[in-house]
Amino acid sequence: MTFITASTLAGNTPPPRHWLVPDLVPGSTVTLLGGDGGTGKSLLALQLAAAIATSRSWLGFRVTAGRAVYISAEDDLEELHRRLADITQAEGIALADLTRLTLRSLAGKDALLAHMQGNGTLTSTPFFRELDQRLGDESPALLVLDALADLFTGNENDRAQARQFVGLLRGLAIKHECAVLLLSHPSLSGLNSGSGTSGSTGWNNSVRSRLYLDRVRDDGYEADPDARTLTTKKSNYGRSGGEIALRWQAGVFIAQRAESGLDRMAANAKADRVFLRLLDEFNNEGRRVRHTTGNGYAPHAFAKSGRAEGLSKRQLVTAMERLFESKSILVVEDGPKSRPQRYLVRVAE
Repeated sequence: MTFITASTLAGNTPPPRHWLVPDLVPGSTVTLLGGDGGTGKSLLALQLAAAIATSRSWLGFRVTAGRAVYISAEDDLEELHRRLADITQAEGIALADLTRLTLRSLAGKDALLAHMQGNGTLTSTPFFRELDQRLGDESPALLVLDALADLFTGNENDRAQARQFVGLLRGLAIKHECAVLLLSHPSLSGLNSGSGTSGSTGWNNSVRSRLYLDRVRDDGYEADPDARTLTTKKSNYGRSGGEIALRWQAGVFIAQRAESGLDRMAANAKADRVFLRLLDEFNNEGRRVRHTTGNGYAPHAFAKSGRAEGLSKRQLVTAMERLFESKSILVVEDGPKSRPQRYLVRVAE
């Protein structure tokens, strides 16, 4: 396209933005899906590819139906087969229905899409050109690339290299009018901070959308190992910061429905009941707990005890505040006046 004067656009209706998944995965560009090893990002991406290929919803979202190509450099075909068996069973369809989903496993093989030259430029590999040809033949709506570390030989901490590689993938997305979903692992700092970033800021800055799949932890404690959160860390075309609560069940991820007022009341009642029960148990065991942070902090001790029925520290903190407000618990003082000990007890009914 040559240079144009903006006024020549007058009188023309702007074309609508194309979404593969509304507000999450835009079409004809690159989306980065990050997650630590073992969180399930490959499974989540495969569920999306299957949904695209069978015209079904994904995590409750409508999707643009079409063909999908899934390239895995991490899992062999047998593992992909097992996961697809779980996905199709959960969806009530058959593996024979996945005629529009193309798989390619490169586990243990050369999966590089580009080589970094000595002058700092990227050149495409034979596999990139093969993939380009395949996309031209199939015209998919989605290309999944799993994962970045196996596809890119450059320095992930180099901003220029990161931008070049994303640009290479975006060229594929524009040429074939398909969304590209690139899976990646966060750096140690990205993991510890919860940002999910990987290497240079060039990755985050170059993609149009960035999603992050993470486990649900509270103060380092994972109460439910099957719970996950999918967060929109960046969206150039929509709102960032949105979260989707997911749960692994029977081999697939299922979106959890939004909590209603009645659900919240039931959850609060459970948290209050568990807090009071554990307070009684700890006091009967001679293990006094306090309402202030530090050693013996009640919500922390209860959450770590393994007896909190899956409740998190955060839920127990709010339960403690409700119980104080309702005058169901109070702080008592014991010991010498020079060094009094304060601890929690239940108010006698």
